[in-house]
Amino acid sequence: MSIELPTLQALKDQAKRLRKSLGETGQTIGHSKALEAIAHQYGFRDWNTLFARVGSNRPTTPVHVGERVSGTYLGQAFTGRVIAAQILPANNLFRVTLHFDEPVDVVTFDSFSNFRQRVHGVIDGSGVSPKKTSNGRPHLEIQL
Repeated sequence: MSIELPTLQALKDQAKRLRKSLGETGQTIGHSKALEAIAHQYGFRDWNTLFARVGSNRPTTPVHVGERVSGTYLGQAFTGRVIAAQILPANNLFRVTLHFDEPVDVVTFDSFSNFRQRVHGVIDGSGVSPKKTSNGRPHLEIQL
């Protein structure tokens, strides 16, 4: 589940109110410290990371860190959690790292198996990998 973030201006206003409120209790912090505190409240590492998410014209990732997802990986159904999500520089693509609840067997041969629980993949804005397996199915499909 992803949370809806306020606008950039609303976040800056929150930082101003935080500075004012702390100042009334005798605690003074600078504007940059207030921005960092607001970023932490929303679960971001720092203000720059939060700003990149809400303050630019770049696309946002279709899935977010910590979000529960399901779909197929190399044709095998999975449920799991997003460990990492990164915007790639070209063609509206995103790199994701997933941790499956249960490992999936990515080999279709009866004679052996290869189980994976943490995988990396590239998806587009609809959650589908542009790369395909030899049978024409996407490597990774996340149900959005």
